[in-house]
Amino acid sequence: MSTTQGARARARIEVTAAIKDEARRQLAAEGAAKLSLRAVARELGMVSSALYRYFPSRDDLLTALIIDAYDSVGETAETAHAEVAGAGALLRWAAVWEAVRGWALAHPHEYALIYGSPVPGYVAPETTVPSAARVALLLIGIAQDAHRAGLLTEPSLPADLLPEGERMVADFAGDLPPGVAVALVAAWAELYGLVSFELFGQFRRVVEDREVFFRHAVRRLALGVGLA
Repeated sequence: MSTTQGARARARIEVTAAIKDEARRQLAAEGAAKLSLRAVARELGMVSSALYRYFPSRDDLLTALIIDAYDSVGETAETAHAEVAGAGALLRWAAVWEAVRGWALAHPHEYALIYGSPVPGYVAPETTVPSAARVALLLIGIAQDAHRAGLLTEPSLPADLLPEGERMVADFAGDLPPGVAVALVAAWAELYGLVSFELFGQFRRVVEDREVFFRHAVRRLALGVGLA
């Protein structure tokens, strides 16, 4: 790469970062539904046609922000998990979820973008899936390690739910028993619900010591998955 090409590449990276930063500021102020490429360009002192060379549409910019948010929470969870990689399954599970909660409290608007209300008219493309799956893959891996070590107790599963459990195993849960796959999905949904309730004010005048409450729920749901 020539010096000129290198300078252009660095300039593109810098402008792309500036566009994303301004878009995040607008998300915090107005919400994702009101995100506007023209408004972003105006705040950056750019003409709209110049911004379109970086992001052809609002949806392209939203997709970039969504992937960044998923990657950020995923990296945070992976780092926390790596710090306790040699520990037991229950501690690893707790480390992941406490990292997710901490990230959400520190990045409320980005959390709302990926786990809040859908943006009207926007449909996330398949390119968001690998980033969105990072936390879930950590949890599945923890359960798989416990299962292979003989340290996982399979939850009971009603007969009418068995076909769904078997489908989950085939789709994403590897060698886990169907009852564990179903319990994992339920725990995943409930723990994100707890984070959302805390972040969006639903626990006001209901749960005061939210950190202790969350840790209790994390442990209870881990036991429900069969971790010990």
